[in-house]
Amino acid sequence: MPLTAVRHVRKMRGGAQAHLLEADDGHWYVVKFRNNPQHRRVLVNEALCATILRYLNISAPETALIQVDAGFLQANPECSMQLGSRQVPIEPGWQFGSRYPGDPNLTAVYDFLPDALLGQVANLDDFRAILVLDKWVGNADGRQSVFYRAMVRNQSGGGRAAFVARMIDHGYAFNGPNWDFPESPLQGLYARKLVYQGVRSLDDFQPWLDHVIHFPEEVVDQAWKAIPPDWVEGEEDALQQLLERLFERRKRVPELLAACRECRADPFPNWR
Repeated sequence: MPLTAVRHVRKMRGGAQAHLLEADDGHWYVVKFRNNPQHRRVLVNEALCATILRYLNISAPETALIQVDAGFLQANPECSMQLGSRQVPIEPGWQFGSRYPGDPNLTAVYDFLPDALLGQVANLDDFRAILVLDKWVGNADGRQSVFYRAMVRNQSGGGRAAFVARMIDHGYAFNGPNWDFPESPLQGLYARKLVYQGVRSLDDFQPWLDHVIHFPEEVVDQAWKAIPPDWVEGEEDALQQLLERLFERRKRVPELLAACRECRADPFPNWR
């Protein structure tokens, strides 16, 4: 559902110079702007990956289009970007928002957990799931995730407090603004091998591997239609070619996963 920014909270870290904004649905969003320093294509990448993540049922924040209008920017001059010594104003219009997990004044969110806690993350399998996606979409960045405590339901209907991982930052899918598919074995991997200890063969990347190999084209077509036209203006043909190449590489994902074992530090120590 399209939303409108109503309050500026703070600037976030990262090359896209996103900001944390409150929207009119009462939730907070990490917002990347159309004229961000990394290129408007990273918003397209984020939007496409958000749809794929939902289809594959991988743990990731909810996303939304956020309207940031001229009145909001005038009332919040700190909502801008910095290029060297130059302050760059944000272009009003539709931006990409990734929902923050709760009230930022109350919810502690971490981008690192020590091994003793990382091994207890309730949804550690999602690191295997997201690697399937990252290899398919040519994520040129290392895998980014955040962690926070939440109530986790079990099969008996009860619940417990545990750390949960959310997979974030997909702007460098499709090699970021380059819109191609680099194939370095290191790309897309999470920096901590502990999350891959359960990998003993390609079978441990199921069911996500089969879901990608048989991914329905209409799902991505729907995502494209939901992207604001000014994000892709003049680049419609380039985007069409990108998506054609994306679907051509579906059956290569098993090969790309296996190639990760060629890294100097094998991320899958238990794969024999």
